[in-house]
Amino acid sequence: MYVQQTATSAAKGNFRWIWPYCKPDALRVVLALFLFLIDKVFTLVMPILAGLVVDEVITKGMRERLVPYLVAMIVTQLAHTVTRYGYQMIMERFGQNSIYRLVSDEFEKLHTLDFTYFNHTRTGDIMSRMTSDTDAIRHFLSWVTYNGLDCIVMFFSAIAVMFTIDWRLALALACVAPIIFLIARTMARKSHAIFYSIRNSLARLNSMVEENIEGNRVVKAFVREDYETEKFDEHNDDYYQRNMKLAYNNAAYIPWLDGLSISLQLITVVLGGYLVIQGSMSLGALVTFQSFLWMIDGPTRQAGWLLNDLQRFSASCIKIRKLLSVTPRVAETEAPKTAPVRGDVRFEHVSFAFPDDPKNPVLSDLDFHVDPGQKVGILGETGSGKSTLVHLIARFYDPTFGRVLIDGKDAESWPLTTLRSQVALVMQDTFLFSDTIGGNIAFGAQRSGSDSGPGQADQEFIRSMAAIAGADSFIRSMPQGYDTVVGERGVGLSGGQKQRLSLARALADDPAILIMDDTTSAVDMETEAEIQKHLREMAGSKTVFTIAHRISSIKDADLILVLDHGRIVERGTHEELVAAHGRYWEIYHKQLGLQAGVGTFPQDSGTNSSDEGRN
Repeated sequence: MYVQQTATSAAKGNFRWIWPYCKPDALRVVLALFLFLIDKVFTLVMPILAGLVVDEVITKGMRERLVPYLVAMIVTQLAHTVTRYGYQMIMERFGQNSIYRLVSDEFEKLHTLDFTYFNHTRTGDIMSRMTSDTDAIRHFLSWVTYNGLDCIVMFFSAIAVMFTIDWRLALALACVAPIIFLIARTMARKSHAIFYSIRNSLARLNSMVEENIEGNRVVKAFVREDYETEKFDEHNDDYYQRNMKLAYNNAAYIPWLDGLSISLQLITVVLGGYLVIQGSMSLGALVTFQSFLWMIDGPTRQAGWLLNDLQRFSASCIKIRKLLSVTPRVAETEAPKTAPVRGDVRFEHVSFAFPDDPKNPVLSDLDFHVDPGQKVGILGETGSGKSTLVHLIARFYDPTFGRVLIDGKDAESWPLTTLRSQVALVMQDTFLFSDTIGGNIAFGAQRSGSDSGPGQADQEFIRSMAAIAGADSFIRSMPQGYDTVVGERGVGLSGGQKQRLSLARALADDPAILIMDDTTSAVDMETEAEIQKHLREMAGSKTVFTIAHRISSIKDADLILVLDHGRIVERGTHEELVAAHGRYWEIYHKQLGLQAGVGTFPQDSGTNSSDEGRN
């Protein structure tokens, strides 16, 4: 009883939740309902006309009434066809429009969520919400709604008409119909948990496939095709078994539904035939009664499938509602329009730990100040918290303790759009869109533009930014130059080429604060030196944060921070840190040994990589 009440309340909650997406098309629903009622009238008239033909034309020989009855039947059937087609098309448009609004909300919601959500949510789960779950809701709105109403109206209308024809035969059928409905309801109730597990299994399967598509080169490089195929088979088998469990659940009840449905026909033929023989019922009345039988048989049998669709709708609603109800940890600030960011950055005893691991801080008591226009270098071993530090500047995360001040104002009080529009981050994991090279570079520059698209941005400006990033030469060597379309995530370009395009995209954004997270790790030393030269020559007063493993990338910085396990262990200029003979000095001498061919430096990734060719 508790489970049934919970499912009922959940269904009511889902209906209330989906209604705002349906409300703008309420007039369509009213029109569809009007056509639906007209259609049901014509549907009920047809069996009555058939009975009159049998009683009056065939039995009583009133042949003059044959043509009028046939014309009436043809007109009725045509009207039934037109009205049914009309409300079905209207309901399909209603469902599509509602889902359009829902998917738009889902997509907008995804852009409000912060890194914490995406760190713990699989891409396949998100894609399932956006595709299969939304389609299940569309199917319910466009098809299940009017079919469910059709079953209810037809069932009770048929029962009412049958009782007016012969109450004894109608009562006999009415005793069987509730049993069919109860069996169908039981089948649907047991299907609810199965549908929910099927949705979860499908999400896992989608995630696995998505990972293999993204990582197909890694799989091939390590010759792990068989291993990945086995993993896929496990997920696919799990999805198969859960669907089979649903099939077994249906198979346990459908034979009973079919058997009881056939019993309705048997009762009609046996008892109705007996009443006709006894003279208690006319043959035309029996024909009319038999014609109405499908209006009882169909709804009772279809009730199970409609209830299954209702359970699928409920499971999908739960998934999507969970997505839309997520509250981002980095909340937008409602504030009036502020002045542009100048680039003054101050960390006041900042500590940070990820929400799912609060006992292990990634950053501890960071305290430093950067004036506008200064260049800051950040050095440290892998996992020392370098990337997390710069993520706090753009408010991808908020500090656990302490404050990050931008232009003397707490970063949490800046509107996200204002702050991030002035902070450009070139991340370690370079991402390029399936667009032209020029379109990728102009991506940020078009933020405040019109709908003309990135391709309409000033071409000379794009080329100048590409030149500063050391990308102009290899772009011009391509067959279509800046109009060359790169593949998904920049496939076909080398790591160094993608890094330089990402840097050009950030420069085109003209930020007040530029953050380069190991941006030149896949670039050769000569190209890196050229990029550093161009960056120094840039006009303006951009505050630049550079995360690097190579000291050559940061030795000209105004301030260098050396991190170790989330703490600043050294700070100063290149000369000051070398003279201190500390951690920075050790790294510096190791890299000098690397250049002299004496030793190696494990942190220095990509120093020997050539990036001008394609993968």
